[in-house]
Amino acid sequence: MRALAIDVGSTSVRTAIVNDAGLVSSEHQAPLTVSTPNPGEIELDAREVRDLVTLLATRTLADGGRCDVVGITNQRATTIVFDPESGEALGPALSWQDLRTVIDCLILQGQGLRLAPNQSATKIKWLVEHSGRAAEDLKFATIETWIAWHLSNGAAHVTDQSNAAVTGLVTLDATSWDENALTLLGLDPSMMPTIVPTMGLHARASVLDGSPPIFALVGDQSASLFGQCCVEHGVKITFGTGAMLDMVDAKRAPTTMTALASGCFPIVVRSNARATVWGIEAIALAAGSCIEWTRDSLGLIASAEESEILATSVPTSDGVWFVPALSGLGTPKWDFGARGGFFGLTRGSTRAHLVRAVLEGIAHRGADLIEAAQRETGTTIDEIRVDGGMTANKFFVQSFSNFTGIKVTVSPEREATTRGAGLMALVAGGYLEPTDVARLWEPLEVFWPELDEEQRQRRRATWSDIAARVERTIPDLSAVQF
Repeated sequence: MRALAIDVGSTSVRTAIVNDAGLVSSEHQAPLTVSTPNPGEIELDAREVRDLVTLLATRTLADGGRCDVVGITNQRATTIVFDPESGEALGPALSWQDLRTVIDCLILQGQGLRLAPNQSATKIKWLVEHSGRAAEDLKFATIETWIAWHLSNGAAHVTDQSNAAVTGLVTLDATSWDENALTLLGLDPSMMPTIVPTMGLHARASVLDGSPPIFALVGDQSASLFGQCCVEHGVKITFGTGAMLDMVDAKRAPTTMTALASGCFPIVVRSNARATVWGIEAIALAAGSCIEWTRDSLGLIASAEESEILATSVPTSDGVWFVPALSGLGTPKWDFGARGGFFGLTRGSTRAHLVRAVLEGIAHRGADLIEAAQRETGTTIDEIRVDGGMTANKFFVQSFSNFTGIKVTVSPEREATTRGAGLMALVAGGYLEPTDVARLWEPLEVFWPELDEEQRQRRRATWSDIAARVERTIPDLSAVQF
């Protein structure tokens, strides 16, 4: 059996066929236009997103033949407000990374509503205010809502629990909208999509040949977790622009939808009409973006691939350390005023030492996420599954294994979100059981720690001391907590 997987990321759209053996084929991908009109403002073109999805899905089906089900996965919290009569967006799609509503979030804190600017809530408010229209005449959509609406010709205005849970506007069980929050934001309940499980028959994609049923809507990190076959338990980290750890914590429902003491957050891993599976998420704000910075801004490397060559050309970083806090520190401390830095530089430091230190610094931040997840759940993690572009760098993955002291297995799909969306749709359609998905895990590579425990602890202790030096670089910004 075969699923059409639609994967709308932060910078591109990808479509593919995923079969019931977990194999991905007939892939098509195209970049999205990302605009930054002012510092901290990041926008997408909602019409372009819609048109690219339709175009690439049609190409994938033309190459791969029919599909039995459709699964949609997406960058979470990216926000669209649209006119349901015309189906057109009013204004840009505000990326989850967009920070233009920081002040709104701080004002609302004083009214007892704790929101972060990377959630959808204040973005909806901003878009409505700049639309010149009444809220009750408009509809709100995150990306999966927007795609389902258009694929179904307006028949479905729905969002799934994994996406709804990160809007800042849901009740504790993520099954309904928080009326108090909507009132404080001046949002009409009629704007809001119906919250549905991640898995179920949501609509038919009537604009595609055969009108295949849409059986899965799921946020990208939950899709990646499922795509790496973490079903009833397991943890993965996606090393992309940032680093996102997600862990199944199926036995525990959250007591809050905001940040936990560990710096982790509750997430919906998946759900159906019978049950919701919960998990936790931990975030490093900078990972692959640091490699891009060393290439594009510092000129230390000509390509991402060269980073591995340079790093392995020297036996150590020769005392050079790098803290990847270019836009602050995420889990565990959430210090938005922290800034990155190199430490231990001497006249003998070369670009090879600096590049090696950058890779090792990102690996240490990954280890920070693992330690936070273990503290939060009280469990011992004995395997970490990884995907994302940085996992092509063997030196980086080995360093990550060394600093965690844990076995690291690399996903056969660098972008496991696509695979996860397809597999989830096949499960929802009755073509697979979750236990079948768990058995599909066949890692591309396996890395074991090469440091003994004493060496590892010594390196981690030094890292903690070094990382503390970048905290509160901008004190006023460090004082802001969302």
